Amino acid sequence: MEITLDRIDRKLLKLLQQDASLPNIDLAEKTNLSPPACSRRIAKLKELGLIRKTVALVNPRALGYNGLVIIGVVLDRSTAESFTAFEKAAAALTGCLEVQLVTGEFDYFIKLRIRGIDSFNEMHSAQLVSLPGVRQVRTFVCLKEVFETTAIPV
Repeated sequence: MEITLDRIDRKLLKLLQQDASLPNIDLAEKTNLSPPACSRRIAKLKELGLIRKTVALVNPRALGYNGLVIIGVVLDRSTAESFTAFEKAAAALTGCLEVQLVTGEFDYFIKLRIRGIDSFNEMHSAQLVSLPGVRQVRTFVCLKEVFETTAIPV
């Protein structure tokens, strides 16, 4: 279902994606709305499911997560049950940011924040190899994080 957005809705979504901590009064001023009208607009965007949730983006390096790995996974069988079991277990991995079902050579990609290679090696031995239904795992260690965003074009 595609939702039609007007200029003000788009501006609100852009502003909130840049800084969701902006006070309502600032959002209202930047969109030429009264504060109550602005609050109603944001509530409607939430009600429509355009805003899923509001979060703080934490600096991973400040918490000691200095690395990023992307893991390609091939399962040993392609059944609904094996996908469900794998997805549940993969989402519980330490530092897991994303689990994506994909087409091509792999069945899934997992994006993980890691503290370092030693901690990843321990996690690989303790958690990755015991994921249900895994036939093959291929790990890609990111050397440089070039670009990352959470903003969706509106």
